[in-house]
Amino acid sequence: MAVPLSVTAYLLLFLAGLAGGFIDAIAGGGGLITLPALLTAGLPPGLALGTNKLQSACGTTLAVIRYGRAGLMTTPWMWLAVACAFFASMAGVRALTYLDQEQLKRLIPWLLAGVSVYTACNRRFGIHLGEQRMKPVIFAVLFGIVIGFYDGFFGPGTGSFWTLGLVTLLGLELRGATGYTKAANLASNVGSLFLFIPGGQVHFQVAGAMIAGQLIGARLGSGLVITKGAAFIRPVFLGVVFLLTLKLIWSAWHG
Repeated sequence: MAVPLSVTAYLLLFLAGLAGGFIDAIAGGGGLITLPALLTAGLPPGLALGTNKLQSACGTTLAVIRYGRAGLMTTPWMWLAVACAFFASMAGVRALTYLDQEQLKRLIPWLLAGVSVYTACNRRFGIHLGEQRMKPVIFAVLFGIVIGFYDGFFGPGTGSFWTLGLVTLLGLELRGATGYTKAANLASNVGSLFLFIPGGQVHFQVAGAMIAGQLIGARLGSGLVITKGAAFIRPVFLGVVFLLTLKLIWSAWHG
């Protein structure tokens, strides 16, 4: 589907991709920047969603590679969560045709507000390894299916829910949780694209401009995660969750 855009629009989308890739690599939530940029550029919602998935997947791939090299992808059964998220996200995209998103639009902001309050009140959140409250294989299947489906069906806050679960239920510190989260996010993005691309819901020229920015942003953001660690990730994570909560509340109640 062709949507003619100016050179200035492509430049702004490149910058949006860069900023989104940087934030995404650190704490998730890059879609706060990239999806509104695509909609502002004039892409219809379905085309914007598919294009956003493609450009985000490319930045996340680079972050995953860097986290893997830094030893942040060794959590037991992570591969199972990746597989479950991949297939569940495809089911989530299919469900878009049959299910109503309106209730989720009103529920998710309050769940994210809970994440924000919990993180803010727990000053040691993810700073050190904690207590494991769930077996990794059960966590991988449960979260892979539920959050993978959610990412394909709706999406906002996916990374925040992964991170909260990994820190509170598996006892990971934030660096390890970020690596796991990016791997699972990549799987659900790619799974979604298996349906968005054949459905003609990706603008490849726009995606190309944003991917160039995504790769730069993801490299910068992942480098900071690797070198700075949990003390750096926590405030960024908290800030992203707070902003995402406000945006979703506004969207849910004011269109």
